[in-house]
Amino acid sequence: MSDRPDWEIEGRDWPNRATSRFITVDDLRWHVQVSGTGPVVLLLHGAGAATHSWRGVMPLLAEQFTVVAPDLPGHGFTAMPSGHSLSLPAMARRTASLMAALELRPALVVGHSAGAAIALQMALDGRSAGAAIVAINGALQPFAGAVAPLFQGLAMGLFVNPLAVRMFAAAARDRSRVARMIRGTGSSIDETGIDLYARLLRKPGHVAGTLGMMGSWDLRALRRSLPQLKAGLTLVVGDRDTAVPPSVATEVRLSLAAARIVTLPGLGHLAHEERPDLVSAVISDVAHAAPATGAPA
Repeated sequence: MSDRPDWEIEGRDWPNRATSRFITVDDLRWHVQVSGTGPVVLLLHGAGAATHSWRGVMPLLAEQFTVVAPDLPGHGFTAMPSGHSLSLPAMARRTASLMAALELRPALVVGHSAGAAIALQMALDGRSAGAAIVAINGALQPFAGAVAPLFQGLAMGLFVNPLAVRMFAAAARDRSRVARMIRGTGSSIDETGIDLYARLLRKPGHVAGTLGMMGSWDLRALRRSLPQLKAGLTLVVGDRDTAVPPSVATEVRLSLAAARIVTLPGLGHLAHEERPDLVSAVISDVAHAAPATGAPA
């Protein structure tokens, strides 16, 4: 049995499966979903998730836009990069290479949680051609002070320990644990969503991708660079988010006078899964206000 999620097993009834394709870019085989026509909106999920995270948002946006949603490296049905390179700059570079291979240029990049950090890194590195950014409960705050290297070291230590990764995956066989973990983010999602997260978290390869990303990232450099951001930034905040406190968006807003905050009352960290209609409406409004682009690169 493979450590990675299998498309014919875990992906047998994957949300929006008809829009899925597999493409190899450089040395990495990606799973990506593409749907709709019009300006391009790129959706980047958070740590531990995959394209299923956008299952409700994608069909709504596809009525007006070309929507591109990949599984990030090491997550879901996208392979682990060679050398296990999961740093933030590497993830941003690979995501930009994927879009180039698809010959699509985003008008808007939407990132949830850790996906928001990738969106910002792409913009700061000049890899997203000035596309506007929507950060949904963006994980943009590094752990403070002395605990930062401790947290990173713990995550990386778990990542390189196959036994620890398998123990994490084995724990996810208890669906109630996965449900409690999701509730712990301040969100209440449907039973299908819980089942899909459990399906992925039972695979050691997916868990390794999540831990490897957490252990490789240092958000302090990203935060120091934020005042240089030229792209428009909208910070969407669920006021019940317990994973990324709403205060993080407020702190980011202090670094960027042009950024704006949109608060969604009663929603948690997985706001886009709880109310895809509300989040899609915000994304649509920002996309329509962005410069007309997103045609083939």
